[in-house]
Amino acid sequence: MKAYEIRDGFGLDKLVACERPDPVPGPFQVRVRVKATSLNQRDLMMVEGRYNPRQKLPLIPNSDGAGVVDAVGPGVTRVKPGDRVMGIFSQAWLAGEPSRVAQTSTLGGPLDGALADTMLLHEDGVVLTPTHLSDEEAATLPCAALTAWSALVTYGGVKAGDSVLVQGTGGVSIFALQFARMLGARVILTSSKDEKLEKARALGAHEVINYATTADWDKAAKALTGGVGVDHVVEVGGAGTFEKSLRAVRVGGTVSVIGVLSGGAGTMPLTPILMQNLRVQGILVGHRQGFEAMNRALTLHGVRPVVDRVFPFAEARAAFEYLKSGAHFGKVVIRVG
Repeated sequence: MKAYEIRDGFGLDKLVACERPDPVPGPFQVRVRVKATSLNQRDLMMVEGRYNPRQKLPLIPNSDGAGVVDAVGPGVTRVKPGDRVMGIFSQAWLAGEPSRVAQTSTLGGPLDGALADTMLLHEDGVVLTPTHLSDEEAATLPCAALTAWSALVTYGGVKAGDSVLVQGTGGVSIFALQFARMLGARVILTSSKDEKLEKARALGAHEVINYATTADWDKAAKALTGGVGVDHVVEVGGAGTFEKSLRAVRVGGTVSVIGVLSGGAGTMPLTPILMQNLRVQGILVGHRQGFEAMNRALTLHGVRPVVDRVFPFAEARAAFEYLKSGAHFGKVVIRVG
């Protein structure tokens, strides 16, 4: 099998092509020939050593992969050879509340991930690919899409008529826009680029705010709701945006904390959380049950992921560099098979 490993230290220059013996599935295992893998900020942070500096190396990175089952071990009943599947992010989190085991069974670290032409997974750790999606589109679902779904549906309870503030135009944010629209919610989206804001409008954002030219975007968002505040904030910025998210949300509203693009450390403003009865919810992607529910919704509504650019397998490092540049709108994908 062909793969990329993080080897002999961290950094994009330590992401190297390699070959490993083809794995043979054991009891309850499935072998997946990977057709595509998408990139998340977590994957970039893992390669650069910012996500877990103590991660054991070598490691095949990338949490998200889609492909075809080509062999199964004894006892497998959930899938069969020829089935199109995606790996789930947390291989041990099938339903219910997360656990320590769920935290330590994630693909792309600490477990080997999808930047390879072959993955060996437990049958419980795969789900069927929606038939209307290509492999490149399906490869975007396991982390970014499920994170947005968990924030708005599994934990958020967003309903028709609610207002949702979405930060940025990366993978999670664009999926949040699509899901919020699917649920009948009003979407306010922020970005620093006018061209990206126009693309977001074309996807269905009701209002947009350029935070580069409108520094007080929290006040602008609140003004768009008649001074009440939004019902739900999809918070991907981290420490640099968290306080403004608290100011943008209504009394009794929800802030789903998803990303740390502007930093993961900062002071915690407890007073507005307490005095406004806010709900601050951390989102660790989601479980298999939620993934399958999301896939049913995607199929019913014919929703397709927004893929910004597809790189060939030989240009994996260039794909990471493109993600790091922040120029993307939606998801960055690497075609493997």
